Amino acid sequence: MTSSRLPAILIALAVVLLLIYSSVFVVNAREQAIVLRFGQIRAVKTEPGIYFKLPFAFMDADRVQYVQQQELRFDLDNIRVQVSGGKFYEVDAFVVYKIMDARKFRETVSGDRDAAESRLRTRLDAALRRVYGLRGFEAALSNERAAMMTDVRNDLHRDAETLGLNIEDVRIRRTDLSQEVSQNTYDRMKAERLAEAELIRARGNEEGQRRRAVADRQVVEIVADAQKDSEVLRGEGEAERNGIFADASKRDPNFYEFYRSMAAYNKALASGGKTLVLPPNQSDFFKYFDSPAGSAPNSGAPALANPTAPAN
Repeated sequence: MTSSRLPAILIALAVVLLLIYSSVFVVNAREQAIVLRFGQIRAVKTEPGIYFKLPFAFMDADRVQYVQQQELRFDLDNIRVQVSGGKFYEVDAFVVYKIMDARKFRETVSGDRDAAESRLRTRLDAALRRVYGLRGFEAALSNERAAMMTDVRNDLHRDAETLGLNIEDVRIRRTDLSQEVSQNTYDRMKAERLAEAELIRARGNEEGQRRRAVADRQVVEIVADAQKDSEVLRGEGEAERNGIFADASKRDPNFYEFYRSMAAYNKALASGGKTLVLPPNQSDFFKYFDSPAGSAPNSGAPALANPTAPAN
């Protein structure tokens, strides 16, 4: 009798354990649970712990849907935006959000993160276009960047609330020039650098000419001073020489006259190839040719003077 009842007891025990297992669910610190009864929200459990529900989830009696409790993130890459100047740029951004109202999250998107993020991406794209369209490209690289992200977050906040979400943060990861804008910017920067180089070159040429003019003026002044000093020294030397000659002429007039005649011969007949035909007896210039004493000969015949021939 006892042995025949054992299988029934085991089956009953198994059913009880199955009912208990089907009635218990655990919520950890990273999750929150939505209890659904026949598709309708029965309760939302946000605190970690062990909870009970009706069994038979396969009959859609009570079913538990878990959603994330911690902060979540999604990225939006290569958004093409137009700034106030009319140029286009590519922007990468990401959003950090948190499911604050699990009940509303279930009612609006059936607790589907992909559906919620798809709606947020659409709104984020529109918000970035609006914020960039009101500013220039430089704003994203300046102190206005924080204000721009705040504006985007405020735009997302209203839509996020309707989904049961809270936008924790919005960040712009990258703001780059598009291909055509990059080329135009490069050409403009190149033209500006070339113009700057030409300006620097023109200033350098102007400064070079100014310095050359100063140097040329200094050269003229130095040469003029040197010539003045040389003329003064030359005049002093000639005066001293003339004084010496005058003193020599006083001491021996005949020797001085002879020396002057020899110097005149040397100067007049230094270059060869000259022939002079003069009457020696009628010219005081050649009086030392025939007589060292300087007396002219008595003969009246003309004489031939050849500077290239040795004097008698």
